[in-house]
Amino acid sequence: CVTLDAQAACQDAVVTQELLKEGFHRDLLVKVELGVLGENAGGCTVAARSHLPPGVYVDPYELASLQQQNLTKVVLIPDAIDVEAPEYLATGVLVLLYMEPDPWCSHCFRAVLPVHGRYHRPAEESEEALVVLKSPEVLVCCCDSHLSGGCWKPAEVEAPCSGKNTGSCQWYSVTHKPAYVESILQVPVGLRQHSSLVCVVTLLTTVLCSSLILAAVCKYGRFS
Repeated sequence: CVTLDAQAACQDAVVTQELLKEGFHRDLLVKVELGVLGENAGGCTVAARSHLPPGVYVDPYELASLQQQNLTKVVLIPDAIDVEAPEYLATGVLVLLYMEPDPWCSHCFRAVLPVHGRYHRPAEESEEALVVLKSPEVLVCCCDSHLSGGCWKPAEVEAPCSGKNTGSCQWYSVTHKPAYVESILQVPVGLRQHSSLVCVVTLLTTVLCSSLILAAVCKYGRFS
């Protein structure tokens, strides 16, 4: 059971997020420092709720594999995601990322979410598109106790407190200070002036490959 006084509960959390790796396939590292609450958060679950823009996506099949290995726990809304759609045909997704205690910090929590950049329209000048990932909202759920203090704001979240619970429970939004307001993912894009060259090379490659396949069929194929 967790007992929190109003003054302790109202202390701001600190949120940081960092993009790891390079290219289209990245890992989003989210860290939350809860101060007094974190040191007394036994029986509570901490989660980060992020609104990912259409420029990135989360692969539900990859997440299912990671969750089977107990490497992560995530709730996606909606849970059906078109991983092949380009940025201009995709929609954003709401992610609830469950966090684990940081072994190096007694009042800190962390989690890693694999994210992937989508293909963007060709640009006029820049060879990179910028995808802004805003700071997530910090949520706390204490299923075995009640949080006191008027500064806790109930949040509408249809998700269990932990993997052990099947039903939804009451989550609360935590006032927090993002160390960085946003993270920026740089996605490589093509240039429009290269469109003609790309079309010609693609057409020639298609004709060449089709000719090689047809020649192989005529030479080695058996026709009745």
